[in-house]
Amino acid sequence: MTFGRDRLRELLDAVLDENNATLERMAQHAYASQWHFSRTFAVGTGESPVALRRRVMLERAAWQLRHGSSVTDAAFAAGYDSVEGFARAFVRAYGYPPSEAARVLGTGRRDPGAPAPVDPGAPAPVDHWAPAPVDHWLPAPNGVHFHPPTNLWVEEDGGRSTAPDYPAAEVLAQMVQHDLADTRYLLARATELDDDERDRIRFPGLVVLEWDGPEESVSRVLGNLVRAKEMWLAAMTGADHPEDSDNGIDSLTVRFEEVAPRWVETIRDIHRRGAWGDVLIDALCDPPESFVLGGVVAHVLTFAAHRRQLARHMMRAVGLDVDHGDPLDWNRSSS
Repeated sequence: MTFGRDRLRELLDAVLDENNATLERMAQHAYASQWHFSRTFAVGTGESPVALRRRVMLERAAWQLRHGSSVTDAAFAAGYDSVEGFARAFVRAYGYPPSEAARVLGTGRRDPGAPAPVDPGAPAPVDHWAPAPVDHWLPAPNGVHFHPPTNLWVEEDGGRSTAPDYPAAEVLAQMVQHDLADTRYLLARATELDDDERDRIRFPGLVVLEWDGPEESVSRVLGNLVRAKEMWLAAMTGADHPEDSDNGIDSLTVRFEEVAPRWVETIRDIHRRGAWGDVLIDALCDPPESFVLGGVVAHVLTFAAHRRQLARHMMRAVGLDVDHGDPLDWNRSSS
């Protein structure tokens, strides 16, 4: 199923706006009659507006129950007038009562047969992974699901796409692993500078991406190199966005070693589910924005490469003799 940006925003408003609990309110929000809104929506999604909202709200309730919410709180948050009505709907949808959700859904998304994560610095190929379901999702004719904390997820073509072939996966694996190995190298080299040199402004006014602010020093460049993965990983996995953190070299190194294996595993999960074309709708953006997962990974890798080279230029300006960060050299040394 293909959505344009306007369609995604309309869908987001219809499903997640707490004031749109009825078809009448949904249609009013879209400035349309109930009949026209229902017909247009059903043709475009294969599901009525009320049915889609009910299903997505149940998915949200299941996720909330898994993460410690009470049945009563989840029921009223999902728009039900009584706990009993919510419990009946939940049992029909999931096959077990909501009181059991925390136990049943606690298995997570990992495929038990998938290989354990490997050293992110090693050039391992990203292939031979079996699909792993998202445990709070219900069957959907359009691939639209709740994604925590307040987002929607749109599966490509309403279901699974074909995973990339081996050569494409191998190239991606090389890029992901080289990015991490090169970042680790630069963090290690940055320890050779004192705090003043790391924080000294080298390129006044330099901005890589406007929402990240100026990146005029080694500390700021390396800080955003690590933070970009933390931010996008939080969006893709449904975690809270991380707060601004200390860019001291020891803190950055700890943060990097924590986020690196999770970044690798998330990309592996996308691959084994064939989810490169899935769309993440970020409701926290104003206006809401949609992002294709393949584009997110390409974005992170592109600007990571740019920042790694910026860090090198700055380190050379201090007098450090750093390498070129060439993947060919890294590949030969790894082999």
